[in-house]
Amino acid sequence: MAAALPVDLGGVAGVARDVSASGMFFETDASYAIGSSISIALDLDTPWGKVMVKCQGKIVRLERRNKRVGVAVQFAESALNPAK
Repeated sequence: MAAALPVDLGGVAGVARDVSASGMFFETDASYAIGSSISIALDLDTPWGKVMVKCQGKIVRLERRNKRVGVAVQFAESALNPAK
């Protein structure tokens, strides 16, 4: 699903551009390495209210995008929590 959602990368900001059940592609100013583990949190509005999605995953691809970096993550686990 195409998106433009803010993501929290553990104190670093990013913007999710594509989200699926198995992974995510986001853009950020931070640098990462392929194969690294990453924690991601994003808030979603659903018909049932706001939820926070927390995910753990592995970086599987990096793309240079002007002055930003595109990062593809394969999820290892995820959890939905009520947003605060």
